Amino acid sequence: MNTDFINLTTENLADEHLCCIIRSRTLHPGIEAKRQWLSERLGEGHVFRKLNAKATVFIEYAPLETAWVPITGNNYYYIYCLWVYGNPKGNGYGRSLMEYCLADAKAKGKSGVCMLGANKQKSWLSDQSFAKKFGFEVVDTTDNGYELLALSFDGTTPKFAPNAKSPEIENKELTIYYDMQCPYIYQKIEMIKQYCETNHVPLSLIHVDTLQKAKELPCVFNNWAVFYKGHFETVNLLSDTNHLNRILKK
Repeated sequence: MNTDFINLTTENLADEHLCCIIRSRTLHPGIEAKRQWLSERLGEGHVFRKLNAKATVFIEYAPLETAWVPITGNNYYYIYCLWVYGNPKGNGYGRSLMEYCLADAKAKGKSGVCMLGANKQKSWLSDQSFAKKFGFEVVDTTDNGYELLALSFDGTTPKFAPNAKSPEIENKELTIYYDMQCPYIYQKIEMIKQYCETNHVPLSLIHVDTLQKAKELPCVFNNWAVFYKGHFETVNLLSDTNHLNRILKK
């Protein structure tokens, strides 16, 4: 097992790969957008820790106060993503990354660590059954099946912002809230724009580009949220046009 891990910093950010999309040195718009997003977050205590190898093995978390999610709480870390993919699976990397995050939280005097989950595991969300093995528990829920998982060190717990629990908007068009925290988002947006233009589907894209916008979102959010006919649909990135079609036929 390779135990050589590295944390991204402002000094090495330009040279290190970002795990999610393993590419050659050719520029990829999604990766460069993510790199820019990260460059503005690292000074806020945001952590991106990865295996020092060409592999998808990483954890990404931030102080809840500056995490771009509609969740409130004091002195917590929020885990955006914990991902071990492909051949590295089964080697204990996920445990090592989670243990690092928990140890970091304790060392910095945090009250605990939290993450977004659901009553049924969703794509694009970290494995909540894995988190529960470390003692994470459901501390808040929404009416549409999403859960806030937390591991508290002092008995306090975070919660969803009230606005995240009422996932309805006035706009009836296909509406997508997004930020550039995930490098896949750029290509998903381009796919959706092209599909909607070709099929004459009205589309509203709302770039969540400030912390305030993220905290005030009308739904749960990890970096992406889809509404149609005013109703919240999913935090999953739309995998293909078939997925989009199923939403539009509702």
